[in-house]
Amino acid sequence: MKLIVKDMDIATGDVQVVILNEQDAAMLDLHHGDRLLIQKNNHKTTAVLDIAESEKAVPVGHIGLFEEVLTALHVKHGDPVTIHLAKKPLSVGYIRKKLDGKELSYDEIYEIIKDIGSNKLTDIELTSFVTANYIAGMSDREITDLTKAMTLTGTQLKIAKKPVVDIHCIGGVPGNRTTLIVVPILVAAGLTVPKTSSRAITSPAGTADTMEVLCPVSLPISKLYQILDKVGGFIIWGGSVNLAPADDRIINVEHPLSIDAEGQMLASIMAKKASVSTTHLLMDIPVGKGTKVEDRKKAVHLQGHFERLGRELGIKVCTMITEGAQPIGNGIGPILEAKDCLWVLRNDSRGPADLRQKSLEMAAVTLEFVGKAKKGKGMTMATKILNSGQAYKSFLDIVHAQGGKDIDPESLKPSHISFTYKAPKAGTVCCLDNVSISRIARMAGAPRDIDSGILFHRHCGDQVKNREPLMTIYAHSREKLNYALDLLKEIDGVIVK
Repeated sequence: MKLIVKDMDIATGDVQVVILNEQDAAMLDLHHGDRLLIQKNNHKTTAVLDIAESEKAVPVGHIGLFEEVLTALHVKHGDPVTIHLAKKPLSVGYIRKKLDGKELSYDEIYEIIKDIGSNKLTDIELTSFVTANYIAGMSDREITDLTKAMTLTGTQLKIAKKPVVDIHCIGGVPGNRTTLIVVPILVAAGLTVPKTSSRAITSPAGTADTMEVLCPVSLPISKLYQILDKVGGFIIWGGSVNLAPADDRIINVEHPLSIDAEGQMLASIMAKKASVSTTHLLMDIPVGKGTKVEDRKKAVHLQGHFERLGRELGIKVCTMITEGAQPIGNGIGPILEAKDCLWVLRNDSRGPADLRQKSLEMAAVTLEFVGKAKKGKGMTMATKILNSGQAYKSFLDIVHAQGGKDIDPESLKPSHISFTYKAPKAGTVCCLDNVSISRIARMAGAPRDIDSGILFHRHCGDQVKNREPLMTIYAHSREKLNYALDLLKEIDGVIVK
């Protein structure tokens, strides 16, 4: 059947969608969610059908195309196209099999992941896959197959110089920007460190958000190879280079459902490491209230899974189980966290001691793990590299290679709109709750507003006087600051006893 294109001037961001008038849909016996093959000359694509109930939305004899479909077909408003009913992808049947609690083969998992990565599944189909894995769980073999499928359906960096070193933190601790300090130490030691990082999903800043304050983090693959040859490492946003693309769509489904299926989490992390030819991985698992892993038993359980999966992929994994009961550093939010990292790299006394110490510990373990330092000598080597200024020089080399310039930490200023929360009584700061702090900082605007966030004046264990400043909240607007303050009143994010 031939129809006339109506440009809907709407983009979904991923899935290809078309709209028919309900009269045309009824005549063709089509329903919501059916797939149509749309063709114009030599160009064709498959899209998911939605149905309009009014002539105003899409007239009879027309087909409304979202931007992704217009681009795929190289058509414009008013062009004629031909439509045919298309079969559902084979992966839909495999998702149904998983919903029945059955184990999937590698080929079945690969087909699902390929279709997720190429946006061929609807939100309902994708959500069904995520939910099935969450409820039924995944076998070790399925997790390994899922990891391999995620890796092979995305971009891969083939790095010849070995070892290729990476570090990763499970997350859940605001301000934990150790990457910006550890990576330069390792690069200064002569290691190859292709660090791909995430943007914030539920936190006030991801590593990529903080690094972007200082330099671009979205770079083409060709540029990344040049940086590795010239500098030895980079710190970029992984989403810009299409590493394990199915993973991002899965995460987008998990987030609103507040679920984090273990198998998918393991595959998500390890697929991205495999995608950059990692040979040695340091895994940081923070443990404590408000983190993703609240007890040591769970951390040890995950440690075993990461090491097993690493063996399957040819990646040596070393795990650190660290204290994560409170935020790390003084600043929370992109600008404030970038400032903390620069202070530490410059060996300035204003650099947070906890961020410096944890970064040195991670670097020390890694240097011993890859054989750069003898056992027991990693801390000495890491400290020397940091104290000598070599780490700062390597960091500037990375920043310059990624298109950034030298930045004085003093020039990184948070918003002038702020509120300082003071101790309600004299005593000891006994709680800075990770979840509450993250929510308050995000309500203030972080990470979207890079000058928003929280600056701590005191940490857990510190003695405070009555009305002494505990933290300052910065917001991009007075309205956002009021939202953050309303939330602060509702939750016990900061407790003094």
